[in-house]
Amino acid sequence: MLSSFFVTLYSVFLPISLPVIAGGLLKRFKGMETRTLSTLSLYVMSPALIFETLEKASITSGDVAVTIAFCILNVIILWMICGVAGKILKLSQPERSGLGLTTMFTNSVNYGLPLVLLAFGQAGLDKASVYVIVQIIIINTLGVYLAARSHFSAAKAVKSVFLLPSVYAAGLAVLMRMVDASLPSGLETGISMLSAAYAPLALVILGAQMMGVRDSSDGLTVSRRGLWSGMIMRMAVAPLVAWGILAALSVEGTLFAVILILSAMPAAVNAVILAEQYDSAPRLISMCILWTTLASFIFLPILIGVL
Repeated sequence: MLSSFFVTLYSVFLPISLPVIAGGLLKRFKGMETRTLSTLSLYVMSPALIFETLEKASITSGDVAVTIAFCILNVIILWMICGVAGKILKLSQPERSGLGLTTMFTNSVNYGLPLVLLAFGQAGLDKASVYVIVQIIIINTLGVYLAARSHFSAAKAVKSVFLLPSVYAAGLAVLMRMVDASLPSGLETGISMLSAAYAPLALVILGAQMMGVRDSSDGLTVSRRGLWSGMIMRMAVAPLVAWGILAALSVEGTLFAVILILSAMPAAVNAVILAEQYDSAPRLISMCILWTTLASFIFLPILIGVL
């Protein structure tokens, strides 16, 4: 067990930590802003990765159906648990919204995809791509609802999904597989280059964002009850719920491991963007992102070793 932990730490988390540290140092000493890099990652690198992965993915229709079923069941169950926990803990409405965003949405793109690629190889990345697409859709619909609550606009949520190029990249890849078509070699090479740049760029952004949270001095206070509830829900309750759902769906092998790992990721960076827009305890979510990400460097190697 201990040897497996250190092997995973060395072979998977050491490579990941280098660009994360680089991003943190650039933020700390050079004041690097991540907005432009995040836009580049979201609108260029991520669609390229999703397209290339789905176009060549060795994944069955059964894997796709199980992944979609898991995502729907998982978000419903966690939503219900968060509602009960928020009432029991007597959290304020913004903190309840923040708890939901922290618990239900993970950093499966910036952190999860590079981790899965290193831990499980291309076969793992193939299976992870479906999960990521479903999560992108859910966070831009249900996520907006949780953040906005009283001034929620269903039309805005739906529109936000269709503004994301990754959704179109996924649709195009699926269509090309259905008609057994392929891109010209030159275009495919260019997309592969963009796809290969995704992982290091995403991890540099993650490191800079973590340093930004640590250095934040916006003066907003975070209740200890809200912070600990978010930490426990994301790092303990959510993985256990995911494990139970996967067992109930009789999922096994690489698909089981990949979905469980992605479900155990730290809180999603996108969650704080929604929280800031709709005043849903953004400081609480920022702190949860920082501490769950730091905790993941111990928790996830253990989980990967067990799997």
